Amino acid sequence: MAGNSFGQLFKVTTFGESHGPALGVVIDGVPPQMPLTEADIQKDLDRRRPGQSKITTQRQEADKAEILSGVFEGKTTGAPLAILVRNEDARSKDYDNVKFVFRPGHADFSYFAKYGIRDYRGGGRSSGRETVARVAAGAVAKRILSKHNIQIFVYTLAVGDIVAKKIDLGTIEQNIVRTADAQAAEKMIAKIEEVRKNSDSIGAILQCVIKGCPAGLGDPCFDKLNARLAQALMSIATVKGIEFGEGFGVSLFTGSVNNDRFILKGQNVGTATNHSGGIMGGITTGEDILIRMALKPPSSIPKPQKTLDENMKEVEVVVKGRHDPCLAPRVVPVAEAMIALTLVDALMLQKATNL
Repeated sequence: MAGNSFGQLFKVTTFGESHGPALGVVIDGVPPQMPLTEADIQKDLDRRRPGQSKITTQRQEADKAEILSGVFEGKTTGAPLAILVRNEDARSKDYDNVKFVFRPGHADFSYFAKYGIRDYRGGGRSSGRETVARVAAGAVAKRILSKHNIQIFVYTLAVGDIVAKKIDLGTIEQNIVRTADAQAAEKMIAKIEEVRKNSDSIGAILQCVIKGCPAGLGDPCFDKLNARLAQALMSIATVKGIEFGEGFGVSLFTGSVNNDRFILKGQNVGTATNHSGGIMGGITTGEDILIRMALKPPSSIPKPQKTLDENMKEVEVVVKGRHDPCLAPRVVPVAEAMIALTLVDALMLQKATNL
């Protein structure tokens, strides 16, 4: 299966299925002599793992990181870094009723059309469980970014029609929905619980702010940083839309309003406004990078739905198992990971460009 590797100089290859023995990642390009332990990786895996709150799936997985190679005496060696996470609480029997059925909203049919075979147990490779390997790799990338004073903040901006307004980045990890508005948090949680009681699910919007990213990252013409970030984030199955800066809002602007005027900020060049979201011509300006992501409502719901089976006969299906009613809280660390992987690769490419 192609498409399981990401990055050029900092390259990750992930493997594993939702109900297989384990998932994992191999990272090529990790700098040597960087302090790294399994505990460093575990912090982010704990933020992504299932069963962490009342508004997430109740599948119980420790998601314990195991470093298999690339670290010696607590430091990276420069060799490929391999990280494994074992599956411990898969209940494959929950999927017996969909063995020959194309679940609405899922990748069952598209995988079957492509390969002629599919792993129906939780979606196999198309499951959100696959992202555990991305988060493990992203934890390594974040350690590299921290040495460059680059910070990534991702939070839930909206759940359905409940929108965060009083933004405080310090509150993101202080509520289970991972929003930056403490007042909106309880309303978002109530909304998620409401749709779950109705055997349904709900979509959301995530917002990202990247601080401390230097000017000059990104490459014309096909490797613009916004294009690479969009690819990275759109590779998360639940993400259905991406906006940078003002996004679709620029369609309402005139050029004189939208143009970010260059000014001096101390000894550095900056902009008076940031409608572009920190990227112009595909290359960073040094201003904060601003991104929004639209998440679809989770497809696995226990509400009866009409669909087709492999014999092209119409059937009614009820998706069993343990699933998230809203993906926003657990996608936050996944989005952080994909952004971190993209930025580390861009930093390495920039260093190679300016020897």
